Amino acid sequence: MKRFKRIFLMLLGMILTMPSIAQTSELSWVTKLQGMDSNELTLMIILAIVLGVIILLLVLMIYLMSFMVTVLKQQQGFERRVSTKPSWWESFKRQYIVGKMKPVGSKEEEDLMLDHSYDGIVELDNHMPPWLAAVFYITIAFAVAYFTYYAVLGMGQSQIEEYQTELAIAAVKAEEYKALALSSIDENSVVFDASTPSINAGKSIYEANCAACHAIDGGGGVGPNLTDEYWLHGGGISDIFKVVKYGVVEKGMIPWQDQLSPEQIQQVSSYILTLQGTTPSSPKEPQGEKFEPAIEEPLDALIEDELELVPVVEEEN
Repeated sequence: MKRFKRIFLMLLGMILTMPSIAQTSELSWVTKLQGMDSNELTLMIILAIVLGVIILLLVLMIYLMSFMVTVLKQQQGFERRVSTKPSWWESFKRQYIVGKMKPVGSKEEEDLMLDHSYDGIVELDNHMPPWLAAVFYITIAFAVAYFTYYAVLGMGQSQIEEYQTELAIAAVKAEEYKALALSSIDENSVVFDASTPSINAGKSIYEANCAACHAIDGGGGVGPNLTDEYWLHGGGISDIFKVVKYGVVEKGMIPWQDQLSPEQIQQVSSYILTLQGTTPSSPKEPQGEKFEPAIEEPLDALIEDELELVPVVEEEN
């Protein structure tokens, strides 16, 4: 008991010295707590609740062990030396943990016995242990405070309001991600964008910057014809993107990477591909080589050996 008392006093001293330690550290943990977002705070609250449940279970185990030890001592007829003044632990346990127990087999216990029994097992109408009653009262107080905060005062967000807030945050993050993705487009990641807004934007860029050399209808002039199947530097979306971005200086094609954003280069490249097969007013003669898009075979395509085809031998009549 003395050893337990020393340990308890040491823990109490450590708890009392925590405020001074927090002051010397300039409350750095408070600053970190204020810098957390809602998800981190929610996770911290959940961890605190889990830790509280664990501590509550430990207290419950201590209570059950104390209760079982007391019952066993009473059943075995254990006679403890009566002390004029009980120890502080006995007083604490009786007041806050176990409560005042009725002696087994006494008249006081018979008064608590209910009328019904099950196979000789009777039930006692005992009061709740003090610690369990305290937990029950705390839950009632928490429920009243929670209801007042959310339903009466309206200070807290409802589930629908929290959902709407999360949607707004997700929309902002989606726009940021989209802007980042568009700014990182290059010749390796560019794709043909056939959406109407993209094609219309590409048409405006083409008419303002490209029509002087390639004609307004793409038939060509100083630059080559963009409506036929022949290309000098490849006719894929990545090839066109690369030519627009880096240019072909030796042939008079300037690079546009400093004047157009990656998204704009993708838009004008997609619009140029829509000119394929159109009929310009005065088309320029074809230049370069005929471009044929590569057809990718499906990944699950089987070759003849894998199909295990057997040649059919025709029988002679």
